[in-house]
Amino acid sequence: MAGDASPRADAARSATVRTEHADAVTVAAALAPDETDSMRTRVDGDVVACAVERPTTGGLQSTLDDHLVNLRVADRVIDRARDHAAATPDAADADAAHADSLDSADEPQTTDTDTQPDT
Repeated sequence: MAGDASPRADAARSATVRTEHADAVTVAAALAPDETDSMRTRVDGDVVACAVERPTTGGLQSTLDDHLVNLRVADRVIDRARDHAAATPDAADADAAHADSLDSADEPQTTDTDTQPDT
């Protein structure tokens, strides 16, 4: 029917998810390994936009569900890493403090494991 608004049975289903993040570039990079050929992600400022196209509604829903879970995990890991970095001293300062406290007991011990007799 010419005026029918229902989608064709063979038409692909698509959706775009746009989410804001404090570190959108890092979130997008974290998502990249889990993306499929049906997904296209781009970063626009603090927004990660992921366009998904699947042949079935169920497939689209499954892909979107996975994407949203991955977004949440990426955001939480980045937040925890940022909190951890803020709570620990600068790495260079920590290395210098550690180097100042080394003594001969801290040096790696080596053992000669040559079992061949000297000739």
